[in-house]
Amino acid sequence: MTEADVGAVLRDAMMVILKLGGPLLIAGLVVGVVIAMLQAATQINDASLIFVPKLLALAAVLALLGPFMLAVLGAFTTHLFDRIIAIGGT
Repeated sequence: MTEADVGAVLRDAMMVILKLGGPLLIAGLVVGVVIAMLQAATQINDASLIFVPKLLALAAVLALLGPFMLAVLGAFTTHLFDRIIAIGGT
């Protein structure tokens, strides 16, 4: 396995990380900003107010994108195992 192969696997791993974590992070960020603006406008300073909407948003994103995330992770795992087998066979 050459340095280029290691770099390709690392690049693929970083893309999988972005595909799996990106939608959750973006949803949490958007809900957090909206609730923070609502709190600033109404002057309600309760730290626990943001927890439930953010939890619901993350659950919705997981429900909508869960099959996509599972397919991405499965494809990467299969590709990685195929690479391991190819290395062991030579």
